[in-house]
Amino acid sequence: MAISTKLMMRQGQALVMTPQLLQAIKLLQFSNIELSAFLHDELERNPLLEAQEGDGGGDATESRPGDESGTGDAFEGPQEGDWASQDLAVDSATLSADLGADMSNAFDPEGPSIGGERTRDEAPDGAGLSATSWTGAAGGGSADGEAPNLEAYVADRQNLHEHLAEQLALACPDPRHRIIGQAVIDGIDDSGYLREDLGEIAARLEADRADAERILAIIQTFDPSGVGARDLAECLAIQLKERDRYDPAMQTFIANLPLVARRDFAQLAKLCGVDHEDIVDMAAELRRLEPKPGRAFGGAPIQPLVADVIVRAAADGGWHVELNADALPRVLVNHSYAAQVSAAATAATDKSFISNCLQNANWLTKSLEQRARTILRVASEIVRLQDAFLAHGVEHLRPLNLRTVADAIGMHESTVSRVTSNKYMMTPRGVFELKYFFSASIATTSGGAAHSAEAVRFRIKQMIDRETPDDILSDDAIVERLKASDIDIARRTVAKYRDSLRIPSSVDRRRAKLAQARLTAH
Repeated sequence: MAISTKLMMRQGQALVMTPQLLQAIKLLQFSNIELSAFLHDELERNPLLEAQEGDGGGDATESRPGDESGTGDAFEGPQEGDWASQDLAVDSATLSADLGADMSNAFDPEGPSIGGERTRDEAPDGAGLSATSWTGAAGGGSADGEAPNLEAYVADRQNLHEHLAEQLALACPDPRHRIIGQAVIDGIDDSGYLREDLGEIAARLEADRADAERILAIIQTFDPSGVGARDLAECLAIQLKERDRYDPAMQTFIANLPLVARRDFAQLAKLCGVDHEDIVDMAAELRRLEPKPGRAFGGAPIQPLVADVIVRAAADGGWHVELNADALPRVLVNHSYAAQVSAAATAATDKSFISNCLQNANWLTKSLEQRARTILRVASEIVRLQDAFLAHGVEHLRPLNLRTVADAIGMHESTVSRVTSNKYMMTPRGVFELKYFFSASIATTSGGAAHSAEAVRFRIKQMIDRETPDDILSDDAIVERLKASDIDIARRTVAKYRDSLRIPSSVDRRRAKLAQARLTAH
C-alpha cells in the first residue's frame, strides 16, 4: 500500500469556546465586586451601553450623546417659603421687651450707613450670614447655585505610614537618616511589624547596617508603642520597657512565649524563679499589651458583604427565594443612540465599530440575565434541600454535594461550582456563602441517614464549650459521645475538625481552664 497525501472531507462535532461563551462563564463566577468593576470597564469601552439607576442599578446613570434627558439632582437655591430666602425683620423695641435687654448699643440690623445711605449689600466678607453663605467657597460651592462640595468637610484618615513619617521628620533632622528611616517605615506592614530584612534595606541604600539599626531603634520609640518590631516577643518587650516592667523575670517570661501559649505556668515559674502568683500576674499584664500596634490605624477598607439571594419565610410555611435587587446590575442597550450613530456613519470602519459594540452589548445583557436566572435556580434548589437547616439550625444541615444540585436542575457540576463561588445568601439564620451548604457526609452507626460534616463539627464545639475544669474531654471521649449519638466517626477526624475550629488539645484546655480559675480566685 503506497503512502500518499490525500484531501478528505470528514464531518464531526466539537465544542468551540466562543468569546461570548467565555464571557458568560466568566460572568457566572464573578462576585458582586468583580462584576461591578467589569461592568464599569465595559461602560467606558462601549458607547452603546448605559447603566440604569434604580432598583439595584449602578452608582450613577451615565448619559450618552443623543440622550437629552438628564437625571441629575442639582442643588437649587432657596425656594419660596424657605427660611434662608426670607429677610428676618429685627425690631429693637420688640427684642428689648421680649429679652429684657438693652438694645441701644447693638449693631444696626440694616447695616452700616455712609452719608445716610445704607450699604447692606456692600458689607465686607464675613460680616454676617446670608442665604448664599451656605454655598460659599468654604464648602466648595458658589453663590451662583452650584452644589457645595461635601467632601471638603470630610476629615482625611491618617494611615500608619503617614503617622510614622511625621514623627520621623521631627526625630531625625539629618536628611540621610530620614532616607533610611523612610525605607524602614516602608517595610512596616499594617500590623506594625517590620517584615523586610534590615540588612537588605541597608544594602539597597548602600548604608551601614549599624546606622540602620540605630534608625530602627529610634522608630521603635514612636507612637504607637511596639511599632517596628520584627516579631511578637520584640513587640511585647518594647511595650514593657516603656512601662518600666521589663525586669529579668519578665524577660525570661517573654523569651518563652510557646510555654505561655500552652499555659504551662509550672515550667514558667521554674524558669523565671518566681512563684505561681507572680506568673499569673505577669500573664495578666501580658494580656493588657497590644500584639498588633498598627491595628488602631486600620488597614485596607473593608468591603461590606452584599447578599446575592434573600430567603424569607413564606406565609404557607415554606420559603420565599428572591434575588437581591440591590446586587443586580442594570445595564441597558441604547438602541436609539445606536440607530442614530449608525445612520450618520459613512466610513466602513465606523460601521464595523458600531456593529461590534451593538453585538457585544446585546451579548452582555443576555449573559447578565442568564447569570441571574442560574443563581436563582441553584439557590432555590439549595433552599429546598436544606429546609431543615433554615427551620431548626445547623444541627439539621444535610450532607450535600454539587452533583445532587446539578442533577436536580439539569446543569453541569462545573456550572453549579461557579455559581456557588463568592455568592452569598441572606437567611433568617444569617448570611452564608452558598458553598457553606455543601459538606461531606458522615455515616451513622445504625445505618440510617448520614450526618453533615458541618453539623458534626458544630456538635464537637458544643461539647467543648460545656466543659468544666474537672471534666475535660479528650478526642477519644468525644468519639464515644458522638457514637452514642449515632455518629460513626474516627478519632483523627475529630482531631481534624477540632483543629479547623482552632480549639487546642485537651491537655492545653485543661491548663487554660485551671489557670483561668486560679486567676479568678486571685
